[in-house]
Amino acid sequence: MFDTPTAPFGLLQRVCSAARAESCAAGERLAAIGELFALRCSQAEETTEWAVDAEAAVTAEVAAALGVSQALAGSQLRYARALREQLPLLGRALIAGDITEATFRTCVFRTGLVHDDDALAAVDRRLALEVPRWGRLNKQQIIGRIDRIVAGVDLDGVRRRKERVAGREVFMADVDRGLSQLDATLSSPDAHAFSERLTQLAVTVCDSDPRSIAERRADAYGVLAIGGDRLGCQCGSTDCPAGGRAASPVVIHVVAEVATVDGTGGAPGAMLGFEGLIPAELIAELAKSARVRPLVHPLDAPPESHYVPSAALADFVRCRDLTCRFPGCTVPATRCDVDHVIPRSQGGPTQASNLSCKCRTHHLLKTFWGWRDEQLADGTLIWTSPAGDRYVTHPGSALLFPGSTMPTGEIAPFERAEVCGDRSVMMPRRRQSRDRDRAAAILAERRRNLHARLAPVCDVDVDYDDLRYEDTFPRPPDPPPF
Repeated sequence: MFDTPTAPFGLLQRVCSAARAESCAAGERLAAIGELFALRCSQAEETTEWAVDAEAAVTAEVAAALGVSQALAGSQLRYARALREQLPLLGRALIAGDITEATFRTCVFRTGLVHDDDALAAVDRRLALEVPRWGRLNKQQIIGRIDRIVAGVDLDGVRRRKERVAGREVFMADVDRGLSQLDATLSSPDAHAFSERLTQLAVTVCDSDPRSIAERRADAYGVLAIGGDRLGCQCGSTDCPAGGRAASPVVIHVVAEVATVDGTGGAPGAMLGFEGLIPAELIAELAKSARVRPLVHPLDAPPESHYVPSAALADFVRCRDLTCRFPGCTVPATRCDVDHVIPRSQGGPTQASNLSCKCRTHHLLKTFWGWRDEQLADGTLIWTSPAGDRYVTHPGSALLFPGSTMPTGEIAPFERAEVCGDRSVMMPRRRQSRDRDRAAAILAERRRNLHARLAPVCDVDVDYDDLRYEDTFPRPPDPPPF
């Protein structure tokens, strides 16, 4: 779509090289601390029972050398020992710069309950193989994948927040100015369903409602309290188009093995949009009142004749992918488009080997901004950026349900059609620019600040007319005529 200049490419290469060097340096730092600890232990074996033992001594040395607190030095020593004793193979990946220090630290914590040496060695081998291939993931995604690897070796080694589950509660406290804070600790399926319900209620207003989506979600609590099915619109119009709009029903999707659903298996399941594990006992409880549908693997089924995939094929693709397949994106597959990797307009078939989940944003990114993706038969996607960089993402179900990534049918040879015309006219447009959105948000916050500052000391109402849009952010020029 556009030519990428060489200068930004060089700068991005410098950024990546520096990040890799940072990971290498972090690994070498931890390795050196680990060697120092081993040396001090060998030099003073009798200090094991001392109040200030070898660990405390090395902690003090590291803190002084690096100019950091004892707590931070002690933390570095713990991870250094883990690199040397707990996850040595994964530690090599850190030293090589293949993973970040933050990812390594997360792996150390999430595997801390695996006590059997053979099991820990198996987890270390798997992590060393898998983690460098995960690419750009956020912390919750990384935690979910580590837990799945641990669960495959030692179910009891998965860190479960049982104390939170046992202590499920809802807490309410008054804040000020007529506001209160509501905190709740719920099971993950209930929490996601509740959050989705708030979102459904928040979109029952028209586009002219002045509240942000966050404010509308907060106001939706009150609607739920009175059993309502729509949020009152504040557009001020007597003929508001959202007058008869009601919230859509909420559905959560949980994927599990048949034995787990029947209550005879112990394998955990997964929920679309949630990276963590759903315990088998919770799935069995949910299954008593949920609609259960079998998931059919298409294997080498031939392409379907229509552009829109059948319900069975779309269900398989969503359960295979779990989330948007763009690197690092966590949008649940239920809120994603089922996209033809090779566009249908170019002859791409409607079959599992050519379909993947993409949220609307990344679907548009691929369509209009020069990103390309290639899909393998097991669902692996190879992305190529406009600058030519390549990234690999794997189906979210690969670790927990390996059968879902069995190869699907090969794509038969075909002749690609030429794409004609200016496709940019199909790009959805915003109601107004991001600059204007930011300016409106700034103005609203300035007004709140002004009221909070002057209202307590003034007997007269605060005049907001002096705060105009133009004073907050310069008005952007009119859009070009195309």
